[in-house]
Amino acid sequence: MRGFVTWAQRGAGAVLTRVDAALDRLYGSRFNPLYQSGALVVLCMVVLTATGLYLTLFYRVGAPYDSVQRVTEQAWAGRWIRALHRYASDAAVAAAALHAFRLFVQDRFWGPRALAWVSGLVLLFAVLVCGWTGYVMVWDVQAQVLAVEGARILDALPIFSEPIGRAFSGERALPGAFFFLNLFAHIGLPVGLGLLLWLHVSRLARPKLLPPRGLAWATVGILATVSIAWPVGMAPPADLLRVPAGAPYDLFYAFWLPVSLRLSAGAVWGVGAAIALAVLLVPALARPARARRPPPSVTDEERCTACMQCHIDCPYEAIAMVERPGSLKGTVARVTPELCVSCGICAGSCAPMLVGPPGRNGRQQMTDVRARTAQWRGAIPDVAIVSCERAADPGAPAGTAVHRVSCAGGVHTSVVEQLLRAGAGGVFLVACPTRDCREREGPQWLSERLYHDREAELQARVDRRRVRLLHLGAGRGREARAELERFQGEIAALRRETEAEPELVRLCRSVEEEVAT
Repeated sequence: MRGFVTWAQRGAGAVLTRVDAALDRLYGSRFNPLYQSGALVVLCMVVLTATGLYLTLFYRVGAPYDSVQRVTEQAWAGRWIRALHRYASDAAVAAAALHAFRLFVQDRFWGPRALAWVSGLVLLFAVLVCGWTGYVMVWDVQAQVLAVEGARILDALPIFSEPIGRAFSGERALPGAFFFLNLFAHIGLPVGLGLLLWLHVSRLARPKLLPPRGLAWATVGILATVSIAWPVGMAPPADLLRVPAGAPYDLFYAFWLPVSLRLSAGAVWGVGAAIALAVLLVPALARPARARRPPPSVTDEERCTACMQCHIDCPYEAIAMVERPGSLKGTVARVTPELCVSCGICAGSCAPMLVGPPGRNGRQQMTDVRARTAQWRGAIPDVAIVSCERAADPGAPAGTAVHRVSCAGGVHTSVVEQLLRAGAGGVFLVACPTRDCREREGPQWLSERLYHDREAELQARVDRRRVRLLHLGAGRGREARAELERFQGEIAALRRETEAEPELVRLCRSVEEEVAT
């Protein structure tokens, strides 16, 4: 199963990388809507809540079709608000499906992330049910098909004293209680969605629930413009004494109707249960073998300085500050293995290099980089490249040495300083876009450590002109290569400037660096 998942991830990932790169060039990584798919779902829910409150003021359970028609005839408000409600609900489903697709492609659905995967699927199902009740409330031909088909499917369960389908036989008018229950469910379900959303992000530190302000206003503006330009019309009213010849099925909420209408009720339950079970069990079926799973971070509690930086920086709240064991007073950082995804960001946060996944903490990083620089010997590179394996690949042009890492957010700043002290003219770091890091906040924390004195910061003695950080996603290797070439030119200019300095100035600078070290 894992082999098939890996194959599917590679194929889908190649397509997604190209689309991401195209939208990055068009909008910039900060406003790329594909990076904000989860936040766009929440934004759509906010729009649905606002427009739904307005529509509820005019809805009548005793005359559902006529009340919706009167709203649609309100040229200045009701018509486009109803359309905005419809289009925002469609956009919510599309964004949720895209969000799940990205999590699958980026392999972010197993281990501690399984809770987010399962709760997200339940959220999507609840949104579909909420939309189902909303369409039934209109009571047009599509609502009739949805209601009759839903009753047929529910009647296959031995839980009702009499078949629900009898209410739709046309012998008597549907009672107002039916539409009241739909209205109650349509309003009550969003309350449950809020609780599910809390569960969905409960293991995340600092979850971003809404997109950036510019993207949010642009999204609402586009939906409103489409609603005004293409308002939603009224389909023929439902008539239980007639079989609808055709209905304008909604692509996002009634996509299953053409299939279910051709199956028996039992087959619908069987197929639906099989699909639901398979999707829900993806985290268990497709996770790597135990031997291939990255180990969680560990801390050296005896030497921990209790600076709390790893606790603050952890994107998944997997590190807590607890009382020191024994008679010693104070607190110490401790990792909860069940919550750790082995992102390694804590390794870059610890100034004394005491925390991180086994073999990837700051001390091990320094050991690795010293072994690499020892191999340079007489071929010292002009620029040392430290590149995230999921970010843009600038290649390895002449005069460079490449050091690939699993996440740039876990790179300790002492590694950057060591590369420069070993003779490299500059260090070129390539990280994922800040809104599309697999480990969430890695690129942001790396930038703050290099340029804004966040613990564990790059020391002031390091010339920042020799350090360049680039945020570019995979698929933008050409731009990364161009930026690298510009940086190489700047380093060459710095070398010429240094060589032109008087010998006494260079000697004083080297003494100052030795003293600072």
